[in-house]
Amino acid sequence: MHEDDLIIRPARPEDEGDLAVLNRAAWSPLSDVAPQPPEEDGVFDERHTPEQFLLALLDGRVVGYVRQVPATPLASNRHVRQIQGLAVDGTVRGRGVGRRLVEAACEAARAAGARKMTLRVLGWNTPARRLYEGCGFVVEGSLAEEFLIDGSYVDDIWMARRLVH
Repeated sequence: MHEDDLIIRPARPEDEGDLAVLNRAAWSPLSDVAPQPPEEDGVFDERHTPEQFLLALLDGRVVGYVRQVPATPLASNRHVRQIQGLAVDGTVRGRGVGRRLVEAACEAARAAGARKMTLRVLGWNTPARRLYEGCGFVVEGSLAEEFLIDGSYVDDIWMARRLVH
């Protein structure tokens, strides 16, 4: 994949079907704490709106998304954004799509006035942690054994990246 072939753009309501298919296909106990979404479930609702998502398209096909939102509804925390979802189609993993989506989310947050981007990642999700570290995120804390997934206790790792220097 040539870098110029990948298009990153905001989601639109009509993208919901493609996003739902990708969301189900990308679901894994490696990265998800909630059960796999049923086939009939959509992606958008009152808490998950199209404007929160950036999509990666390759040859007109949705191959990834990132969702970023305010970390909390508090005015005193308005300068912080949080990535609350990243998925890349398995057919294009390892080709820089995730990195481009994370960088695009950080740039959009910076342009909107954010000073910091945060995220949470499962401790056992080494590929995602490497991706985030490669994008400049550092561990700010962890909650030991926060989740019980498939009979194993898993740490919840909090990571962050400063958006201004």
